[in-house]
Amino acid sequence: MQAILTVGSVAFDSIKTPSGEVARVVGGAATYFSVAAAFFADVRMVAVVGDDFDDGRMQVFGGRSIDLAGLQRVPGETFRWKGEYSVDLNSRETIYTHLNVFDQFRPVLPDAYRQTPFVFLANIHPALQLEVLRQVDAPRFVAADTMNFWIEGALDDLRAVLGRVDALVINDEEARQLSGEANLVKAARSIRAMGPKLLVIKRGESGVLMTRGQGFFAAPAMPLESVADPTGAGDTFAGGFMGHLAATGDFSDAGMRRAIIFGSVMASFNVEAFSLDRLRDLDYKEVEVRFREFKRLTHFEGLSS
Repeated sequence: MQAILTVGSVAFDSIKTPSGEVARVVGGAATYFSVAAAFFADVRMVAVVGDDFDDGRMQVFGGRSIDLAGLQRVPGETFRWKGEYSVDLNSRETIYTHLNVFDQFRPVLPDAYRQTPFVFLANIHPALQLEVLRQVDAPRFVAADTMNFWIEGALDDLRAVLGRVDALVINDEEARQLSGEANLVKAARSIRAMGPKLLVIKRGESGVLMTRGQGFFAAPAMPLESVADPTGAGDTFAGGFMGHLAATGDFSDAGMRRAIIFGSVMASFNVEAFSLDRLRDLDYKEVEVRFREFKRLTHFEGLSS
């Protein structure tokens, strides 16, 4: 097992869905990623919080293999976001985004982090992602996330990032915007030409599409009776995906496919409750059981001769 470095946001989220409403719960891309990845591997997190992020809030990381030496605590208020989801949970409206201390965040890696073999660049400005890449020494595998805002407003920096990472993990809307292609197969080939050898496209309730080389792999989403809150599902997916890769070091086609399913498993648990409540109660035996459920869900027999 090898360690994972992640750089991203820790936030207070206020969320309304058809299942209910919560205020000022712990969220943020680095938070969801780290908690999910820590089921598989040691995690080193670089982020920033304000002095309103008290010891009680820190308990979300407690009892897990998450090194917080890179978590900066500075005067001011922690990043805050509020959103409201539609009835079918497929779209959401952002009510407000207050960057607060995150607005001045500059990632500084502790010396012990610089040789971390696996790196995940969560959704932050591509210029900051480049700062992180300048501080790490020959990582074995680097994956990045991004969003529409950076595709539109920081494309040059984003292209520089894409030229230096092994994998990009984005959703279908972002893939179409970045590539200019409506068809996801064409979009995937266009994006991979920008640099990443591996592309993972998250498609919400439609599952995940992965491509590298000449091949594609599609995995469904787990059918669930209850979905409370999809916030952080993509980051949780990335945590499971990267966590399994770091735990096994298996970059074969079969290993990558298993990593996709473990990512999907973690995301399926995350959406069952608000914030990180489901992941807090989760144990690895449940993860293994649901992994086997995914296998049964996608298994079929070949044609008889």
